[in-house]
Amino acid sequence: MTRETHARDLGLVRDHTVYSCVMGSRAFGLATEDSDTDRRGVFAAPAALYWRFEKPPTHVEGPAPEQFSWELEHFCSLALRANPNVLECLHSPLVERIDDTGRELLSLRDAFLSREAHRTFVRYAVGQRGKLEADIRRHGVPRWKHAMHLLRLLTSCRDLLRTGTLTIDAGEAREGLLAVKRGEVPWSEVERRMARLATEADQAAAHSPLPPEPDRARIEAFLIRTRRASARQPDTDDQIAQSLVSDRRVTQPRT
Repeated sequence: MTRETHARDLGLVRDHTVYSCVMGSRAFGLATEDSDTDRRGVFAAPAALYWRFEKPPTHVEGPAPEQFSWELEHFCSLALRANPNVLECLHSPLVERIDDTGRELLSLRDAFLSREAHRTFVRYAVGQRGKLEADIRRHGVPRWKHAMHLLRLLTSCRDLLRTGTLTIDAGEAREGLLAVKRGEVPWSEVERRMARLATEADQAAAHSPLPPEPDRARIEAFLIRTRRASARQPDTDDQIAQSLVSDRRVTQPRT
């Protein structure tokens, strides 16, 4: 990536963010004095940028440390596939920036939720557990912080399937989870808890109040409205986009 491209991408985050929040331990109610501040956000790239051969980025890192943003369409696509990180981003209690588009996005949180979460959350958990077991083989101990977050994720998955509501705050489980992070809980006990939570999630999935699939049509209608509104308000600094939007004549290409 060139310096010019990186600056353009950061400009999209700066000028077109519709929603941003704090995630990680601070959003999960598990923060301690040494916790980082992980920021996640959604930006809506101007519709006119999609008329070019070079499309806007699907995601951007920065400009702040530990900051990551998704372009709106890509974010919605991931959320419709029940990506755990993206779904949880919609439920952060620590919102830092939001506009009308962002508020509409949050109002659609329930449309993204479905029983697909069972498959994606558990699959993600299996992958993370494999990494923890690899750490034990190499170093004799797992990364306890990651073990803590895996237990929290499995709890969140089970409760989502049971209630139809995604809750990311650890709540009363906070102290027990922090004990895992400090390495005060034997790995055998952590494994037992993981297995129990996975079984409970499987049982909850069979009777979950969640629909089988997300409401894709509702999300797509929101995305189309957003793109249309953006197309009517081109970037005044973009002369190409400005001329395309303002010129009402349709010129047929010569053959």
